[in-house]
Amino acid sequence: MKQRIAIGADHRGFALKEVIIPFLEELGHSHKDYGSYDTTSVDYPDIAVKVGEAVAGGDFDFGILICSTGIGICIAANKVKGIRAALCHNPFEAQRARSHNDANVLCLRGEDIDAPSARDIVRAFLSTDFEGGRHVQRGEKIRGLEEC
Repeated sequence: MKQRIAIGADHRGFALKEVIIPFLEELGHSHKDYGSYDTTSVDYPDIAVKVGEAVAGGDFDFGILICSTGIGICIAANKVKGIRAALCHNPFEAQRARSHNDANVLCLRGEDIDAPSARDIVRAFLSTDFEGGRHVQRGEKIRGLEEC
């Protein structure tokens, strides 16, 4: 199924973003690149907010965010209401993030990951559906935390 993907990275995730974009096209997904567009230093929260708002606003089905460790950009993305960002290091985590947590933004580390591994994680995330069932109630509790 063709999906709309918002993608962004800071300067430390730029190189991996440039690997992921053609892979998204190969899989038949459309995308919008929210930067960065080179290795000039940028602040990852700025990118995370742009992608997060695009996904939460319904313009995109999913987001992909990349910074050096994936941690900072994931924390920033999760501050956007409606975003459930997950930092995934392998396909199993990506599948669980989708099937159990209904994650809508995949976060990746831009360093210390090879292109084939990153593509496997992206493929797993985008091809896994939310299971629903017992996970719905848990998701509702998480969404309730946004109101605190």
